[in-house]
Amino acid sequence: MTSQPHPSASATTWFVGASFGHTDDQTARFLKDGIWEIRTPTEKERALVRAMQPGERIAIKAAYVRKNGLPFDNRGHSVSVMGIKAVGNIIHNPQDGERVQVQWQPAEGVREWYFYTYRATIWRVLPGDWMNDALIAFAFDQLPQDIERFRNEPYWRERFGTVAPDKLRFQWTDFYEAVAEKLLDYANDRSPLIEGIHQIAARVPGLGNLQDKFADGSVGPLKDICPFTVMGTFNRGLTDANRKMIAGELAKLIGVTVPVPPSFEGIPVLNNQRSWFFRYADKRGAGDIDALWRVFVAGHALVEDDQPERREAFIQAYDAATQVWGVAWNLSAGLYWAHPWDFSTLDSQSRHYLNKRLGFNVPVSGQQGPCDAATYLKLMDDLRARFGEDSYPVHSFPELSLESWKYEGPTDESVPPESGPDGAAEEEGDEAPPDTVQAAPPIVPYSVDDILNDGCFLERADLDLLLDRLRAKKNLILQGPPGTGKTWLAKRLAFALMGEKDPNRIRAVQFHPNLSYEDFVRGWRPTGDGKLALADGVFMEAIIAARKEPSAKYVVVIEEINRGNPAQIFGELLTLLEAGKRTPSEALELCYPDADGKRRPVHIPENLYVIGTMNIADRSLALVDLALRRRFAFVGLEPRLGAAWRKWVVDACGVDSALVADIEHRITELKDTIAADARLGKQFQIGHSYVTPAHRLELGDTRKWFRQVVATEIGPLLDEYWFDAPAEAEQATARLTQGW
Repeated sequence: MTSQPHPSASATTWFVGASFGHTDDQTARFLKDGIWEIRTPTEKERALVRAMQPGERIAIKAAYVRKNGLPFDNRGHSVSVMGIKAVGNIIHNPQDGERVQVQWQPAEGVREWYFYTYRATIWRVLPGDWMNDALIAFAFDQLPQDIERFRNEPYWRERFGTVAPDKLRFQWTDFYEAVAEKLLDYANDRSPLIEGIHQIAARVPGLGNLQDKFADGSVGPLKDICPFTVMGTFNRGLTDANRKMIAGELAKLIGVTVPVPPSFEGIPVLNNQRSWFFRYADKRGAGDIDALWRVFVAGHALVEDDQPERREAFIQAYDAATQVWGVAWNLSAGLYWAHPWDFSTLDSQSRHYLNKRLGFNVPVSGQQGPCDAATYLKLMDDLRARFGEDSYPVHSFPELSLESWKYEGPTDESVPPESGPDGAAEEEGDEAPPDTVQAAPPIVPYSVDDILNDGCFLERADLDLLLDRLRAKKNLILQGPPGTGKTWLAKRLAFALMGEKDPNRIRAVQFHPNLSYEDFVRGWRPTGDGKLALADGVFMEAIIAARKEPSAKYVVVIEEINRGNPAQIFGELLTLLEAGKRTPSEALELCYPDADGKRRPVHIPENLYVIGTMNIADRSLALVDLALRRRFAFVGLEPRLGAAWRKWVVDACGVDSALVADIEHRITELKDTIAADARLGKQFQIGHSYVTPAHRLELGDTRKWFRQVVATEIGPLLDEYWFDAPAEAEQATARLTQGW
């Protein structure tokens, strides 16, 4: 056994299981023998073991989920937990791909880590990412986990974060998960379940679809049922009142005590022409219903413990269940009902959203069969990896389902709720079964209060003025030094103008020197067959959308509007931007005709607004054209430090309250220096965004974060400002961190 190398703070760390081939816990033996090993590893696991280097740190973990006894309010949701059972340093690797020698530290009991876990046997954790750094510090340096930061990260915020009760969305998930858990009790004996459902059908309207057709031509009550069809009894094209009534009766039958949800937003519902997941008995396969129960049970097992053998069991069960006629893409909707935070629905709207908005390649044609289980699981893994990003459009599967409807209506014609005799499970030959659809989502109100709650440091009166000018002028430009939150504010002003948070009525574009009229308004574009076709640009698309819905407000957000040539990009529409010319009588013909070759005059409708942003510190840009300036209201934004900023960065961003005033003082001094310099002036001041962390800081990281901001963001900007006086830039940068 070699001597123990000194572990490097920047080295890879390893979190490994101790089941030794999924048998008994081997932790005690590993500690006694000074080893860690894995039994019959896969090729990938063997490669990971060979990659373990002497000097790297290793921890034995046990990953599981728990609902009770947690040090925070989990609101009844299952929480991923990872117990750290032992830590040590790798001292030798024989390169057999199965074991390493380890100098273990004396065990101090299991310490539990929450949310950010990994259930595979070997987890290679590299430093550099804040979550990884926090985990490494927790496991090896005995530092506490900042639970508040993790539970308020985008992926976990809706379930576990400190969100006000009236702001919580997706409260329906608690009920659905409870129903799914109780249904597991009927996996091996469905007779009391189906008998109870028939009793409910006798006294509650909306369940007339439970009559089966048998091989002898007779019709009678359904004798068996799958769990997805059970949940489908209250997830069909019914009124909300009927859905709540059926859900409540079913809950009583199976012993669910969680209240029936008040609304069903973002939940796909079955098409009434096919509200079963299997065929009538006269055509049904002997094992069809059993296959659906198997994937239901396998899905629950995978959610509880995502180990390789459970993943493989789910893959086999899922692929077998997709062979049942009548399932198709609806299987994903059923799994989503049962475990909405763990499985994604792939109904037609969601597939369309994944393809067009998120850039995932999921088949969207109703004639194509569902993807296989391996593809389905990989899609969900890929999505989870993105959900944690603050700027990602969605942060969970329920949010994805809800936003898919808001993004655009159904891609296929949906069947109205009243079609079919009381929702009977009709069949028309062997054509593909109809896809699930979704009810219209609720309106999410948005106002000036919400802008302030989102972290805006302007006063309410300032925001009211901005909205007043936008309503009156129709066109507004936010101008100011870098880092004053112009783009951030532009989109929120758009939501406040609309009165609701609807990203589908905002079109965003960035101007640049190469942007042309053809890109922005209309022009010739190459097609897939090598030809050219006339196509509308962003602005023309917005005009058409606003014209179709005159009672709703639409907004085009133009970032860096002075980086392009606005007169050239807008063309003849620049004239029509004026508030007094937003009528058909002022319409003009475009340079290019419509796609059918006809020229039709175009006007900009009253309900289309334009918000631009402009960085006035960019010396490479020309002054704004006077024609453009006359058509826009210009409002200057200044760096906003002060009480509102201090409260936000301390409460929401984790900046040390003892240091926040010092940071403000240093930045204010720099702002004053820049403003007083005749070569620069107020338009070159440093905005508050530079010192407002995008993510919550780890405890004790304030000084480190501020030094990094100065070194990599503010310092280079000052070098550019004082390009002709590098010594002044160097001195100003040094003063920011002097004594730190």
